[in-house]
Amino acid sequence: MTILRFRPSSPFNFPQMMVWTGDASGLAEHVDAIRQQLLSLHSPVFILTDGQNIWLADQGNIISAENNPSSSYRWLATLPPAPIESLGDNSFCEWHGCRYAYYSGAMANGIASTRLVISMGKAGFLASFGAAGLSPERIEAAINEIQSALPQGPYAFNLINSPNEPAMERRAAELYVRHGVRTVEASAYLEITPALVYYRASGLSLQPDGKIRIQNRLIAKLSRKEVARQFMLPAPDEILNQLAQEGKLTETQANLARQVAMADDITVEADSGGHTDNRPLVGLLPSILALRDEIQAQMNYPVPIRIGAAGGISTPQAALAAFMMGAAYIVTGSVNQACVEAGASEHTRRLLAQADMADVTMAPAADMFEMGVKVQVLKRGTMFAMRASKLYELYSRYPSLEAIPSDELQKLEKTVFKRPVEEIWQDTVSFFQQRDPHQLERAEKDPRHKMALVFRWYLGLSSRWSNSGEKGREMDYQIWCGPAMGAFNEWVRGTYLEKPENRSVVDVALHILTGAAYLQRVRLLNAYGIQTPPELERYQPLHKLNEVVSATV
Repeated sequence: MTILRFRPSSPFNFPQMMVWTGDASGLAEHVDAIRQQLLSLHSPVFILTDGQNIWLADQGNIISAENNPSSSYRWLATLPPAPIESLGDNSFCEWHGCRYAYYSGAMANGIASTRLVISMGKAGFLASFGAAGLSPERIEAAINEIQSALPQGPYAFNLINSPNEPAMERRAAELYVRHGVRTVEASAYLEITPALVYYRASGLSLQPDGKIRIQNRLIAKLSRKEVARQFMLPAPDEILNQLAQEGKLTETQANLARQVAMADDITVEADSGGHTDNRPLVGLLPSILALRDEIQAQMNYPVPIRIGAAGGISTPQAALAAFMMGAAYIVTGSVNQACVEAGASEHTRRLLAQADMADVTMAPAADMFEMGVKVQVLKRGTMFAMRASKLYELYSRYPSLEAIPSDELQKLEKTVFKRPVEEIWQDTVSFFQQRDPHQLERAEKDPRHKMALVFRWYLGLSSRWSNSGEKGREMDYQIWCGPAMGAFNEWVRGTYLEKPENRSVVDVALHILTGAAYLQRVRLLNAYGIQTPPELERYQPLHKLNEVVSATV
């Protein structure tokens, strides 16, 4: 007797005239056998009844009852094949040269490392290198390494908005253009900048058939409708005119840029690690999809802008929910930082593997400290959030370092900085002399800006300490993390993925997608009015998948 049942008062009427023929010994009766049938994602699954029970079959044939009136199994419906490649919008895969509508988002300071990007790319996944916060020399070295390993892609590089250091943003964009980096993930933008337009427009040309060729593909990661609107429209005229006058764009490129959207894809980022507005995906994604449809009706782009989902996606249930809401693709972040390929220390990865959903909090951001922007970080096992908040409180209260009461300053030097402020300032001077001398010129005129640079010394190094595993600084580690990390840990508890040393970024991605495709089939059974037992409502990662799939790419 099978464990599947019709739901009470099921409204569905199934055809009476078709029956199943095949080896009845292959009909599953127990949960494990039914689960394996549903996990045969590349094969159709027939739903059958013998008049009392419901059965599933992944083999056999469906024929007319007239041709086999003695068959004991009437055909009710068929679950179509559900390979993980079918999830999302296939045009995303075609555009970016990847196999799956899933990519690994950028994590700054090289946490989304070259090793991570290359591992994902070789398995058919797009991944974005975490270029934010790195020097141009480090970024250029990463470009060379990734392009050597993935000459045909897929890969992407991050371009982060840097309102306090526009020179760094501009230099990164110039590197991408010079080295032919064809996909950029733009993040933390509040408005379109010249560096962003330069990257996008410099890859535009006219094909012989009169169509516009877009070489520099752009994915915008955002969480606000007013920002999304800017990326859904062509580049601003004033920026295009400025770049053309400076000789950075040809007149042809500037004119073509007035006909294409700034972004090919928009990643809607809900509550996540790092820069986040803490918004729920179920409210945010539909509003951005509706805005896309409104602007598409107005602009009539040949290919509508694709809308993807990020933030909170770390389990098969979350991935499936995003796809069912209309996401063209999904993006993961926090969970990848806990994987062995990430540019994070072993200590940091162990802390992440122990995190619960409530073990996160907001703290001042290093790159937008003066603006009061915050990032979401791990609070378990570190005091960074509390100490960083104290720095912003002092910055808000006092006009300069000299104005801070001596006892407060001494406490900072002893417990937070662990060095005299004067020494920190000298290090800051050396750093910005190479990175952006304008910051030092401004600090000479503005004591409050000098204080901000000193405080940013701690905020900036705290994430690097976390990545390198700086001994003695464990309580100061800044670990970007969203509640998705806790959800992932809960999902894999009791499996081989519970241990951080077993977490590989490709393996994790494949399990999330496989689980989503499996649960999609369970939901379809429910839609047919079939009641499934709780044991079938869960997908657990029981063994590694990456070796099997990588061999077939």
